[in-house]
Amino acid sequence: MNEFFNALAAGWHQFAAELGQMPWVSWMTSLQWFFLFYFVVLNLAYLLLSVISGFSIVRHMREHRARYLPAALRAYQPPVSIILPAYNEAQSIASSVRSLMAMDYPEYEIVIINDGSTDKTLETVINAFGMLPFPEAYRRRLKTEDVRGFYFSPTMPRLRLVDKANGGKADALNAGLNCARFPLYCTIDADCVLQTDSLSRVVRPFLQDARTVACGGVVRVLNGCSVKNGLLDKVGLPKGFLAGFQLIEYLRAFLFGRMGWSPFNALLIISGAFGVFYKERVISIGGYRRDTMGEDMDLVVRLHRAMREEKRPYRITFVPDPICWTEVPEDLESLRNQRIRWQRGLAESLWPNLGLMFSRRSGVLGWLSFPFMLLFEFIGPLIELLGYVVMTVLLILGLVSGQIFLIFLIAAIGIGVLLSINALLLEELSYRMYPKLSQQLKLLTWAVLENFGYRQLTAVWRVTGLMRWAFSARRHVRRWGKIRRDGSWQVPDAVESRTPPQATASDTSVP
Repeated sequence: MNEFFNALAAGWHQFAAELGQMPWVSWMTSLQWFFLFYFVVLNLAYLLLSVISGFSIVRHMREHRARYLPAALRAYQPPVSIILPAYNEAQSIASSVRSLMAMDYPEYEIVIINDGSTDKTLETVINAFGMLPFPEAYRRRLKTEDVRGFYFSPTMPRLRLVDKANGGKADALNAGLNCARFPLYCTIDADCVLQTDSLSRVVRPFLQDARTVACGGVVRVLNGCSVKNGLLDKVGLPKGFLAGFQLIEYLRAFLFGRMGWSPFNALLIISGAFGVFYKERVISIGGYRRDTMGEDMDLVVRLHRAMREEKRPYRITFVPDPICWTEVPEDLESLRNQRIRWQRGLAESLWPNLGLMFSRRSGVLGWLSFPFMLLFEFIGPLIELLGYVVMTVLLILGLVSGQIFLIFLIAAIGIGVLLSINALLLEELSYRMYPKLSQQLKLLTWAVLENFGYRQLTAVWRVTGLMRWAFSARRHVRRWGKIRRDGSWQVPDAVESRTPPQATASDTSVP
């Protein structure tokens, strides 16, 4: 038996030696340095962003930890139109609307756009808020699918409902822009819940700097929380690992990803779940594109490009304290579809706007932010997967040493763990939404484990999205993303309640 294994080992070494003489193996071996360099640069860039974000968050907390505005200054807050596009959201839309009706803001309207839902979304809204048909004048500044009817609530004058033929989320948002009455508008997903002061805080940059054309806020994971009468009743953690891993991703993306680029006016994405925009500026560039799956990022990139081409001073910014809570998928199929859609949307947003990169006077946006997104987010998943495959094959063939492979794993996975833990530290030092020791230990566990398997799986899905963008001839996108939701965060009494306790007082308040 020993002779057999010795002969097998000798044969393997001879095979590896002969294989090493082949030109393609030499080429593959040289790739090890490319992958090492790529992962080191990627993670160093993220570490630098986290440092910038840390200082920015500390400064922001010092300046704005107190209540946003004294009561006497509330009248200076600009009126806002809240656009709530909905497609088959019967399960959660009533709670989302109640959270908006309960906000502490002087003047705003809520425009719900029912985009041809096939479930009972339309009936749910009408019954929950006692809405009636109304012959409203409709100015079609942006082309959309046919609008079938308008509804209003006699007891809640801030609330309107628009029923239209299905055209996709971008088309629904454009219909909302056609109906919006105020100069600023805020986009909210139908499965989201806002805190009472979120709108006040996300509008703040428009008051502080007249150049501001867009501003985004933080989106957090709602799974595990409870909502009663439209208000966040209890902050909790998801029960499953899948939602927990996404919670870590959201903390990492918002607390130092977007916060890191914002001070340089180089932010390329504002989440479609929660953002405020200057309406006329958006309409001037044609509104939302219907032929992309990433209409939120595409809009921000086009805003950057248009403002720079027109040589207008502007700001697109991010603030870390207005919080929007959203339900994330807890099954693999829904999560897979979401990540494929996001990656394809990223490609559809960056590729048509390559002219921003390295252009004259593009500043940090064109020389750092856009190349970063292109190299590390656009093609990053493909390089990451190739790195794992090539390095593993080279190790098995004995063409790379164990020390080099270990360094690669530290660069690819170890620093990723460090970045996730750093996001938790930023959360703990700033907003402390999860103060219990048991919650922090659970978060720490997720921050470590998400780098072993989950991160690689999402990379596979993102590569799938990239391939679909590259090889699909179909460009007219009108679909909504299908995600299974259970709505378990809703307290039953809140779902059954027809009107929120705060609705009447909120609707009749005078600035």
